[in-house]
Amino acid sequence: MRRRLAVAAALLTFVTVALGASDQTPPPLRLVEVPSKAANAVFLTGAPGEPNRLYIVDKVGLVRVTERGKVRAKSFLDVRASITAGGEQGLLGLAFDPRYARNRLFYVAYTSSGGANVVARFRSNGAVAIPSSRKILLSEQDPYGNHNGGNLAFGPDGKLYTSIGDGGSGGDPENRSQNMSSRFGKLLRLDVQRAGAKWEIPALGLRNPWRFSFDRRTGDLWIGDVGQGEIEEIDFVKRGTTELLNFGWDVYEGTRSFEDKPLGPGKLVQPVYEYRHDVGCSVIGGYVYRGRAIARVAGRYFFGDYCSGTIWSLRLVGGRAVDVRSESVRVPGLASFGEGPAGELYLTSDNGPVYRLAG
Repeated sequence: MRRRLAVAAALLTFVTVALGASDQTPPPLRLVEVPSKAANAVFLTGAPGEPNRLYIVDKVGLVRVTERGKVRAKSFLDVRASITAGGEQGLLGLAFDPRYARNRLFYVAYTSSGGANVVARFRSNGAVAIPSSRKILLSEQDPYGNHNGGNLAFGPDGKLYTSIGDGGSGGDPENRSQNMSSRFGKLLRLDVQRAGAKWEIPALGLRNPWRFSFDRRTGDLWIGDVGQGEIEEIDFVKRGTTELLNFGWDVYEGTRSFEDKPLGPGKLVQPVYEYRHDVGCSVIGGYVYRGRAIARVAGRYFFGDYCSGTIWSLRLVGGRAVDVRSESVRVPGLASFGEGPAGELYLTSDNGPVYRLAG
């Protein structure tokens, strides 16, 4: 009898603990500061074949390296003498060639001292960039100082993608975004493996896609396109899409009509999510979380807002954003998200600090 009572008590304790555990709310996300020494960290990424290094883009014109929690004394790249920095200008983007471990090639985007939006290729010796290896792949003279885009990313097709925004000012005054004869307001891509390849335009109708990313697992494309005066938007393109796409600007701002004129070529793609300026003012596109440290948020797309510092995440089901939620962490002056070598997410601030997202 005593033995039966003991077994029953043990079972009751197990069930109680199990039920209690299932009712527990998951712990909130938190931020862990990462050493960077950056004055204005605007991006972070990793390089193929280097699991312990983080490369941090400082808008002033430096790329710094943090390895195992320590910042390397010597910068990986220094282009301060070649750029204009301040406001929306400076060293803005960095992408390593998928074959970097063998060919040591990488790509940067910056606004030049002459006022052009530039994409340049460099080679490194494995530790630092070789300045004399620079080759200019794109140079577009910018009529204004804002809306420079500057993101760089390799897609699942092995091509290099970038965007330089609509050229700046407000309301796209020269109607560049819907004009296929202009590279402004377009998503651009280049086959860097093919000698003599030209930049292609897979999409138009963008205002200032400051940050976009490819899901490292599915290859789908996510874009955070900064709005004009009312609406910030998140756009989504499924991997394998081959037709010309049109994101609508400046005929539309988000899903709202902005200017009464004909839409340019391409299939109209409207946002999967948008928010108005009562909750923020400048969207910062992010990444789908594919790391291992926070299993409970796997597959969620993270993004945020520069003005409010709010961080959101969402899931996409049937082409619609669902379960959109404001996360527990906040980053004042949020400048960018970044993805480390293992898929962990990082957040940078224009005030300098760099953070890793943690559970």
